[in-house]
Amino acid sequence: MKFLANENFPNPSIRILRNNGHYVKSISEELAGIPDTEVIRIAQSDNLIILTFDKDYGELLFRYALPQPPAVIFFRDKGDNPIFAGNRLVQMLADKAIVIDNCFTIIEESNVRQRHY
Repeated sequence: MKFLANENFPNPSIRILRNNGHYVKSISEELAGIPDTEVIRIAQSDNLIILTFDKDYGELLFRYALPQPPAVIFFRDKGDNPIFAGNRLVQMLADKAIVIDNCFTIIEESNVRQRHY
């Protein structure tokens, strides 16, 4: 899969995803400091799924009706170490019953919720 890691997404988790064969473009590596609206625009233009710990994306997409990216994966739980998100996402992607396209997916430690758009 192809992801766009928001600036707050930990580098160790990015490495885990890359080591598992996923493409990850990192805002912190390439475009640090850009606004969330620009992150959304990049995700749309490059067809990337946003990975973030920033709950503002839900508000931007649903309250302010900004154009939607292919998907957003919001990690509500940061876990107890910087590899938590990468490991949790790899685990979730192995579950073929979960489809993330056109969804705002909320990942918690032991739960996944989705809102389709």
